Amino acid sequence: MTVAGVIVLLVNDHLLKHAWPGFVTGKLSDVAGLLVGPPLLALLFLRRADLAATAVTGVLFALVKTTETGAEAASHVWTLVAGPSRVLADPTDLLALPALALAWWVRRRSLAAPSSPRLRVLLTAPLALLAVAASGAAPQATSEAVSVEVRGERITVRTDDWSEWTSEDKGDTWIWADEEPSDGPRRRPATAACVPYQATRCYRVAPGRLGVEQSDDGGDTWRLSWTPPRDDRDRLVRQYGDRLPRSHSLAVRGWRGGHVVVVANGAEGILLRDEAGTWRRLGRPGEPERATDLYPEGITAVFLAGCVLFGAAGAGLRRYHRGYLAMAAAACLSFLGFAFAGIPSVVDGMTPAPEGIQALLALLAVVMVPSGFLVGTVLLIAGRARPAPVAVGVLSAPLVYLAAYLPFEGWADGTFGSYWAAVAVAALLTSLVLAVDLALIRKDATKAPADL
Repeated sequence: MTVAGVIVLLVNDHLLKHAWPGFVTGKLSDVAGLLVGPPLLALLFLRRADLAATAVTGVLFALVKTTETGAEAASHVWTLVAGPSRVLADPTDLLALPALALAWWVRRRSLAAPSSPRLRVLLTAPLALLAVAASGAAPQATSEAVSVEVRGERITVRTDDWSEWTSEDKGDTWIWADEEPSDGPRRRPATAACVPYQATRCYRVAPGRLGVEQSDDGGDTWRLSWTPPRDDRDRLVRQYGDRLPRSHSLAVRGWRGGHVVVVANGAEGILLRDEAGTWRRLGRPGEPERATDLYPEGITAVFLAGCVLFGAAGAGLRRYHRGYLAMAAAACLSFLGFAFAGIPSVVDGMTPAPEGIQALLALLAVVMVPSGFLVGTVLLIAGRARPAPVAVGVLSAPLVYLAAYLPFEGWADGTFGSYWAAVAVAALLTSLVLAVDLALIRKDATKAPADL
């Protein structure tokens, strides 16, 4: 049941909550978390004190969901484990508490099994950590930098939610502050400006897009001075979807020996051209960069991990091969149907499936994936599967996920300049893990006695 709860967390938090956030996926995450929490707590810390583990989990869950202090503490913990995260207090989540009774009952029955507690920790901990890492991240900032103003040596970039960044050292450092809302209309942002005492050099924001144009003849002709590179444009599509940021306003400040151009780049934040003529994207000073949407890569990695989990474990079956294969195929196909229905929402140019079909596929995935895992586990036990292939499947599934997914995280962070470089690295790492898995399974098969 612990691993089943982890599988539900992986599918729900990494996919369903992303595509269809709401009451159902939120409560399903709470139920799965309460199923996973007590067994892992008992295995890792409280050993056989199952009732105490269940009680501790319930108390901590109640504190987090009913108090702001508990929610803030949980946010810090999730941030340390899974990156910037935000946990919200919501008393309605206490509806999931009855799941603790099921967790305690299953845990008590599992103690009668002859398997070693250390082995259960070894098999479940990697998947549990993977599920934790897939939990929801902190909400993304939505304000946009819309205007720039220069007064003396102070540069001020204002946003549409009455906050501002200021700099007094030509844009090297910035200070963020809330601005008092004004009853009157704001000054119209400047979209073009010329260099003081050098009227032939002018700049303007590129109309309707993210970019800056430059003129060296007083505005008679214009050429593109800055625009995001192609790979960066691909990242922007993943970050912002249909609402791509655009350049709103700019200002030019002359300094001895040169000039500085500051651009309000909407949700992208601030763009700066320094005195040496180098353009730098400063983003939103003091705030984390908006996450790149890696939904297609994420579902591919989860699918590959699931295939390895089912395939390697099934390689050790002595009986019920057809039933196991049918159940694994049904679970994988239902997962793929849901996953590919959600891809068009984050990939530019693709038409999404009708909402009714998406909801049906999501429901099918929620039912079939956990059911497939549970039925598969029963067939592995009844079919007397050899332990070595099962261990290979469970331990290598998180490795396959990381090998297939982390290179794209590197692309999103700028480690890989090209998306296809990340594809090549992911394919190479995944192939290496699969090659080791295949070698281990074949070695175990040669040592196994002939099936009766």
